[in-house]
Amino acid sequence: MVTDAYPQVNLCFRVDSSHSMGTGHVMRCLTLANELARRGAKVSFICRDLPGNLAPYVMEQGHQVFMLPGPDDRAYAQTWLQVDWRTDALQTAELLREAGPVDGLIIDQYGIDQQWETLAGEHVGKIVVIDDLADRPHQCDMLLDPNLSADGHRYQGLVPNHCMQLLGTSYTLLRPEFRAVKPQLAERDGSINRILMFFGGTDPTRETIKTLHALQSSAFANLHLDVVAGGMNRNKDDIAALCRTMPKASFHCQIDYMAELMQRADLSIGAGGSTTWERCYLGLPSLSIITADNQREITTLVHEQGATRCLGSSADVTPLRIEQELKGLLADPSLVKGMSEQALQIMGEDKGNEVIDRIMGGDYGRHSRLYA
Repeated sequence: MVTDAYPQVNLCFRVDSSHSMGTGHVMRCLTLANELARRGAKVSFICRDLPGNLAPYVMEQGHQVFMLPGPDDRAYAQTWLQVDWRTDALQTAELLREAGPVDGLIIDQYGIDQQWETLAGEHVGKIVVIDDLADRPHQCDMLLDPNLSADGHRYQGLVPNHCMQLLGTSYTLLRPEFRAVKPQLAERDGSINRILMFFGGTDPTRETIKTLHALQSSAFANLHLDVVAGGMNRNKDDIAALCRTMPKASFHCQIDYMAELMQRADLSIGAGGSTTWERCYLGLPSLSIITADNQREITTLVHEQGATRCLGSSADVTPLRIEQELKGLLADPSLVKGMSEQALQIMGEDKGNEVIDRIMGGDYGRHSRLYA
């Protein structure tokens, strides 16, 4: 239903997911897309046909998906787009014409920069970029980076002067379930009885299995484990089987109640991706493992703020290291309680609705920078 506040707008997302890339970009775009649709927008997705993509899940959420053909040139196999940027832009432009007229294109893809945006942008009204790397120039009207950073001016010179910048954890894209449970949060006392384990939608480095092996130690026999895997996790059957051998482990797959599990948990063990901000929003202390290079900066910063304990890169983290770190937290409830308090402070004021208002209103160029 179209609200009185906005006329219906036609918005399209350009975002990808795969076994190797993970599902985080699509999931945060889905959070935004579902709220935009609830407010009356017509929403569609343009995604490349990559192994392990989430297109079926996006369609289950009620959104149309236009598929770009799978890559056929191995020369680009290690790049984010997995095809030449010009090819991707031209193929996307063709689909935009089919979906059009498109009022706004929302891009969440590390392989896209100002060259692509200039070429494909001829077919849309406004361009919104979701980024957290600040490592390439953009030709866009609004840029959203909801991550923590030590540099509040990191996009200076990378976006046009008219571009509106929404930077900082206040603009984190949170599903409604998280806002619903936030008022019900009880103050955490630092004791650990229940652990939530989640390493992203695909967990290509098999951190879940590694961590389960670590938690088989008799020292953790009284801990309840909630183990979450995405539907595209190629090891989910092995994870489920391993959970069945552990009396207090519960296996969950492709769920829509993550906020409830975080609310009940006393500690999380997981990857350093976008789930970091969901954990912080609910004041959930964590042990974090870096499973991709783009997680390194934010995980290090959250570690320095005292909201997580970063164990390092996945290749360097052993089950023994996980076991030792967990034993240390079990022995120091005051430390764990302090981690919870720091997590809540990191998030600041919730400005998620402002992101929706800005996109729906299309008022992208009237402010030079918004930072929180």
